Amino acid sequence: MSDERAAILKGTLDMLILKVVALGPSHGYAISQRIQQISKDYFHLQEGSLYPALYRLENRGLLEAEWRATDTGREAKFYKLTKKGRKRLETEMESWERMTEAVALILRTAE
Repeated sequence: MSDERAAILKGTLDMLILKVVALGPSHGYAISQRIQQISKDYFHLQEGSLYPALYRLENRGLLEAEWRATDTGREAKFYKLTKKGRKRLETEMESWERMTEAVALILRTAE
């Protein structure tokens, strides 16, 4: 992944994970695949980034996790959004939208 993509991902990873988990409970690999799919392969999450972020979000009470079987029959930790996580997601999305709108205004300014 390019340095540019890595920097964007680092600043938005928690929000992206929360958004994907808001779509329905998922295990780590499925979260990673969904982010890659939705971003049209722009983001490729490495385990070294994804799992520390999932643990951090769980420790902060934004995600809850439970062990259960995947479609393949293997046990995996499935994450779901908590009430606190949903509130944090809404706040982060509003902030992101304000920031991207402000950047777009600057970029559209005529020289």
